Amino acid sequence: MFDTLSDRLAATFKNLRGKGRLSEADIDATTREIRIALLEADVALPVVRSFIKQIKERAQGAEVSKALNPSQQVIKVVNEELVAILGGETRRLRFAKTPPTVVMLAGLQGAGKTTLAGKLGRWLKEQGHAPLLVACDLQRPNAVNQLQVVGERAGVSVFAPEPGNGVGDPVKVAEDSVVHAREKQYDVVIVDTAGRLGIDEEMMRQAADIRDAVGPDEVLFVVDAMIGQDAVTTAEAFRDGVGFDGVVLSKLDGDARGGAALSIAQVTGRQIMFASNGEKLDDFDAFHPDRMASRILGMGDVLTLIEQAERTFSQQEAEKLASKLAKGPKEFTLDDFLAQMEQVRKMGSISKLLGMMPGMGQMREQINNLDEREVDRTAAIIKSMTPGERADPKIINGSRRVRIARGSGVDVSAVKGLVERFFEARKMMSRMAQGGGMPGMPGMPGLGGGAGRRKGKQQQKKAKGARRSGNPMKRQADERAAAQRGGEDGAFGGDADPADFELPKEFRDMLPDK
Repeated sequence: MFDTLSDRLAATFKNLRGKGRLSEADIDATTREIRIALLEADVALPVVRSFIKQIKERAQGAEVSKALNPSQQVIKVVNEELVAILGGETRRLRFAKTPPTVVMLAGLQGAGKTTLAGKLGRWLKEQGHAPLLVACDLQRPNAVNQLQVVGERAGVSVFAPEPGNGVGDPVKVAEDSVVHAREKQYDVVIVDTAGRLGIDEEMMRQAADIRDAVGPDEVLFVVDAMIGQDAVTTAEAFRDGVGFDGVVLSKLDGDARGGAALSIAQVTGRQIMFASNGEKLDDFDAFHPDRMASRILGMGDVLTLIEQAERTFSQQEAEKLASKLAKGPKEFTLDDFLAQMEQVRKMGSISKLLGMMPGMGQMREQINNLDEREVDRTAAIIKSMTPGERADPKIINGSRRVRIARGSGVDVSAVKGLVERFFEARKMMSRMAQGGGMPGMPGMPGLGGGAGRRKGKQQQKKAKGARRSGNPMKRQADERAAAQRGGEDGAFGGDADPADFELPKEFRDMLPDK
């Protein structure tokens, strides 16, 4: 959703790199480009004006003018102001002192409230809670049935005493659900309310009646992040008509311009608490303003990547794998390779995971076109092997490759390529276990290796031949030129070609050809 905005901001910051001092003209040009980028992203005009004003004031202040690297200070200012308009600190869900905690969902029809109720229920269940979904949307056809299906998929109980389709009293259902939750010891009640295609008096009155009847601890406004400026208008109407405590953004994975996400917290004064960024029930998480700002500026989202890894990989399995690698590369078999690959797949889409890594913005096109089915084909090949072949792939000769290829529905060359990649991966993981770093990941401390490491050694050799000039003027000019070259390789990209990034071969094989 923020790809276009990220590209525009990256191009703007690129013009600042290498400047030893920023003039008034530089700051004006930069803020003008940022203003255009935000307006093109459909950010509300009052938010844009406030944002640009803050950046200008801070960019002209001492924190930038006296800095050793003014351009990086400007980027830092933009990052901090982005975090501010996105809500500042992460807003956590408030739980009642005496269960159950009642969470009411409100919003227009089509915003995704019913699906989001299932996602929130699943998320709370993973946090150790016992949630109950309540079907109070008795107007929309089959809304009750949809919530029951979503609840079953999420593994969460559903309270639906009325059939819906225009039958039943939603206020009474909401009141009865709280009594039912106390009796059955559910500690969170999620009330799914009715919506309309637009703001109307009847919908507002019904939502207000449910709110007054159950006294929710949290009223969450669910908004479709793809509807642009209308999201802000609708949010203001709900805030004034019903009132809400936090915002949930749905459909954040869409291809719209994303202005709603950057506007709604600032305009309504209510923070974004959760974000739904996919169709699957686990494509849902708490909203972190600092991490979203980092993504927009192309710095990735390493913290979320680590959290997903911690949820997926068990400490026991990690220690078991480490001990195997420590004994020697031969201890690592194709069964272990398959297990690790399936664990990564559980973390989510490979393209989304790569997108969270810093510096991957320059490879966005290839990552978006990445063939996710390659992982399934690799798993099929390994599962077509005998236990002996998985334990010792060296015994896989020509006839065995033909049999494995037929069993997995691939070409013989694919089987041969997989075995070769496995041996490469085994060597790489063995070196990592012995403290040798990760091959093919240049520019990351402690992770240099492969071609990147060789290149680094060559640069070191060249550096040894360099001498500082005895002429102070020439020495100062050399130092300025060196500083400028260093600034061109910052965290926000440069003129690097995507081909310069040496991904592991497993990922390179999944990327489309140029």
